[in-house]
Parts: sequence; C-alpha cells; structure tokens
Amino acid sequence: MSRRKAGWFSAFSTLSRIATKNSRRVGRTVGTSIRKAVTKAVSKAVVAQVAKIGKTNRRVLTGVASPAGVPSSRGSGRWIEGRWAFGPLQHCKYQLFIPSGISASRPAPLLVLLHGCGQDAASFAVSTRAAAIARSAGCVVLLPEQSSQANGQRCWNWFRSEAQVAAEAMLLMSLIEHICSTQPVRRERVSALGISAGGTMALTLALRFPENFVAVGTHSGAVPHSAINLLQATQAMHGRRLPNTLALRKRLAGRQLPPLIVLHGDADSVVSFVNARASVDLWLNLLPQGLAKPGNTRTVQRGARKPYDVTDWKLGARTVVRLVSIAGLGHAWSGGAPKQAFSDTSGPDALKIALRFFSESVPLSRKKSSSQSR
Repeated sequence: MSRRKAGWFSAFSTLSRIATKNSRRVGRTVGTSIRKAVTKAVSKAVVAQVAKIGKTNRRVLTGVASPAGVPSSRGSGRWIEGRWAFGPLQHCKYQLFIPSGISASRPAPLLVLLHGCGQDAASFAVSTRAAAIARSAGCVVLLPEQSSQANGQRCWNWFRSEAQVAAEAMLLMSLIEHICSTQPVRRERVSALGISAGGTMALTLALRFPENFVAVGTHSGAVPHSAINLLQATQAMHGRRLPNTLALRKRLAGRQLPPLIVLHGDADSVVSFVNARASVDLWLNLLPQGLAKPGNTRTVQRGARKPYDVTDWKLGARTVVRLVSIAGLGHAWSGGAPKQAFSDTSGPDALKIALRFFSESVPLSRKKSSSQSR
C-alpha cells in the first residue's frame, strides 16, 4: 500500500480509537427501531426456511450458540482477542492467531476468515481448524466478528444499501490495515476467505480494494452486489438475482482483481450453486485483460471424502479463477471439525484447498521478496 493510503488509514485509525469508548453507547441508542425490524424480518425468514428444508440444513441455520469462548490451541502459537472501531457506529471484535516463530523479523502472510450468519469468530475458528492449519501453512489468521448490533443474526451486511455495504467494508479494511501495521504480517500477502455471508463479504472487499489482496475466496456464498434488502437477498441466494457488471466495471476503472477461488456444494439448498457460477462469471467479465480461457475439469477424491470437480480459468500461465464443486455437500464448511454446526467432516478440507490456491496466486516477485526478508 502506498504511503499516502497508509497515512489516510492511520488518520482514520486514530479517530477510530478515540471513538471506541463511545461506540457501544451510541450504538445502543441510534437505530434501535431499525435493528428490531431487521431482526424480526430475518427471524421470520429463518423460521420459514427451517420449515421447508431437511434436518441437515435445519442444523446449519440454527446450530451455533453465539458468542462462543476464546478459541484455544493445543499446539504452539497464541490467540489475541481485540476490539476495533471505525467511526462512532462501526465496530467489531476479532480473534487473531499468530503461530510460534513468526515475528517482526520473520513476518508471515495474513489470512482473513469471515464467518457466516449465526456464527462468531471463535466458533468459526474451531469449525475450520484455523489454528492448526495456519501453524502448518505458516500464516497469521484474522477472524473479524460481526456485531449483533449491526446484524441480529451476525450476518455480514452484503445485502444492504450501497452506503451501508461500503461502511462495513471500510470497517473490515481498516481492521486489516491495523493488523498489517501492528502485527508481524506481510502487507503484500493478504488473502480473504469466508463462508456464506462471509464469503460474499470477502468478494465485496476484493471488489472495493482489489490492490490490497493477493487472492480471495468464497465458500457457499451468494454472488456479491446482487441485493440491497432482505427480499432481494433471499432471491439472490436462490440464484434469481445478478449484480450490475457495468457499474462494477466502472468503479474498478481498470484495476485488476485478485485471483478468485469459489468453493460450493452442489447439494446446497440454502445458497444455490447457481451463485458459484455467477461469482465466477462476474470475475471473468471484470477482467480488464480480456476473457480468460477455461481448462479441462478434473475430478479429485481423497480416501472416503466427498469427490470434487476443479475447473480453472487462465490468462496465459496464471490461474485467475478456480471453481471447486463439491459433490453432495450442503450449506456447510467442507472438511470442517466434527460436532460443529456449519461443518461437514466428510468433505475435502476447504481451508487447505484455498490456502494452496492463495499460495499459487502469489506473483514470483512477491515470493522472492518474502524469502529474502527471512
């Protein structure tokens, strides 16, 4: 990031820290009636959906008690719990995991993980086994947590007005910048991945701040910028709404999007698989260099886990989009930890698949810079 941008973020970061003490008090008194109406509408939608779908998806929608405790790690490394604010009304908590051996002299890539509705940072860390996989991959993991004041179901607000979506995206981006400035991470090696609403928000971040991410991913998420209210969000989740590609292309103004990986179960009845292909098509249509060419689809199966199909779109030798279609997977994290809601242990490990893609997406110049710094 340029010094000018870093300075801009620093100024706002100072303002955010000053505003943190007042944010909780103001948040309780402003917009109470709006939050109640939204929570009531979401609750009715969840009840209606639960009545229509089977046992597996019923567990997905209702199975997480939030908030959970601070995550723990059986191996080396440490968890940091923090709170961040951007202005008087935008605030969130977060969990940060730093494996042992990572320091200011040995910084590591940063992975941002965004939970789905009904989850919090701690439960998502357990479900994805974030600490163990981060320790193996040698990366720092940041798990922001949506405020229940911002959304009663803890959904990231990808389906709001342009101004509301922009404000929440800026909250997350300012938190990422704060972590990059204060923790031993490589600013040029930031990637983001989320499930469901978190997946949609991860792509929203990349569409707004493409230069800040080396790669991004979504797992079981709706196509971004396809809804501005709850009714449209429901339609989008069922594959009946698409984003305005022309408006997004104008906003990007020729800036290059980071490589994208999309993971989705073909048996998802909560967020239709149609969204996976819609997100792929959106990325392909926004590529300034021209249409990427798809390669052959290959099927992968390891042991007794669910098989999955992988299709890559390349520009030259570089993969710019990867679609991973997981057979028989519903609306749950593939290969997640046992006894966790939003988790299917029988699927391939989604986090390992995504991290491999993120590593492959790093330009050679950045890899050389990383090795030289160590």
